[in-house]
Amino acid sequence: MHKRKQLKSFDIKKWDGPISPEIQNSAVQALEDGHILYLPNLHFLLSITERQFLTPEKVDPKSKNISYDLKQDQVKGTLRTGNEAELLKGMIRRYALSSRQLLEALIPHYKPTLIQAKTSFRPVEIYGRKNPSFRKDDTLLHVDSFPSNPTKGKRILRVFTNINHEGKSRVWRAGEPFQDVVSKIAPKISHPVWGIPYLLQLLKITKDYRTAYDHYMLQIHDTMKGDAHYQKTVPQEEISFPPGSSWIVFTDQVSHAAISGQHVLEQTFHLPVHGLKTESTAPLAVLSKYFNKTLV
Repeated sequence: MHKRKQLKSFDIKKWDGPISPEIQNSAVQALEDGHILYLPNLHFLLSITERQFLTPEKVDPKSKNISYDLKQDQVKGTLRTGNEAELLKGMIRRYALSSRQLLEALIPHYKPTLIQAKTSFRPVEIYGRKNPSFRKDDTLLHVDSFPSNPTKGKRILRVFTNINHEGKSRVWRAGEPFQDVVSKIAPKISHPVWGIPYLLQLLKITKDYRTAYDHYMLQIHDTMKGDAHYQKTVPQEEISFPPGSSWIVFTDQVSHAAISGQHVLEQTFHLPVHGLKTESTAPLAVLSKYFNKTLV
């Protein structure tokens, strides 16, 4: 049986609540303190028609996930067309809406500032998947940072649900607290070079200006993954998320690695630091204190 030190469990069975104030307060504190909110009984049920999508066969070989943009109502990364594509989009859209309902019910404090980003369906088995570089290998411990899409300090909050129909768990490893990651990794990383962020934006390598915060987070992400000694020796625990379970985590704060598993739905949200209940635990606050300067 796997350890549950990193997890904080909540017996939530409905995506739209109601949820008591006591659970709401406990959940937001645990989440912002760097824990994973584990919802073992929060299932996302598929219709008989939707179960046809539990196969990696129609994923675009150039993509490891099928993504959905709620604002544009557009699916990318699939080879399915016509009615099949519409049914697939409908399934992922339903998860996007359900995830939003869940967060607004569980953590109403976030509702005014919560920004919904991409939704993804991940039908490809993680274990044994080839990656073009270690930077894209999510089986290595890391904190999330986007090379081409700077967050400028906004949090990366994700909701996951394992919809595997063959009894396979989604297996993660969770590492040390973010403050400990910074104390070990930050001394090894480079500082921003004046003018480079403007050049990256001009050449459209990044979609927006890469702040000092985004530079440091990307450096931490890459350095963690590239340090084999760190990967082997850092304190970590294995966590299994069985089919039918859901979990919520700030992936820019919680050091994590996805080891194995297939058929998972995921919703990403962004949250400005001022939308948090406790700003001091945010990576922006931790890094600003460490480097003793303003980073955005």
